[in-house]
Amino acid sequence: MLEAKNADFRGVDHQVDTYFRVPGGRLKLRQGNIETALIHYRRDNQAGPKRSEVLLYHPVETPDLKAILKKALGILTVVDKYRHIYFIDNVKFHVDEVKGLGAFCEIEVIDKNGSMEEAEMHKQCARYLDYLNIEEDDLIEVSYSDLIINGAEK
Repeated sequence: MLEAKNADFRGVDHQVDTYFRVPGGRLKLRQGNIETALIHYRRDNQAGPKRSEVLLYHPVETPDLKAILKKALGILTVVDKYRHIYFIDNVKFHVDEVKGLGAFCEIEVIDKNGSMEEAEMHKQCARYLDYLNIEEDDLIEVSYSDLIINGAEK
């Protein structure tokens, strides 16, 4: 369906996200062939579109970083997934197959320079939810890490 909207397909990335124990928000080390990053984010657990505060660091190499984080913080959980990555303008789509959980679609509206109103970002998200026939009941409140920790199945 995204191809019909002339989405820019960036590829399929096998990603392993290692979540570490932190006092606030979530900290994960993403290791993939397309995307590798240390990511700290805060996001409310609620169904539907939600605001995220994200800090990204793109390390050149990750084995030592992972070992340091594991030793210092401890591992909370690991999320193993195959992610199909698409872009339409400032909107990023993840079509994921998550080991142990199933298939998901994430829509990220990215405010690249801090100039977008939150209402406009919500409208963009709503348009693509409608286009992809994603119903409100399909939306989840928590991250994949929370689903894995709680032993949830889709």
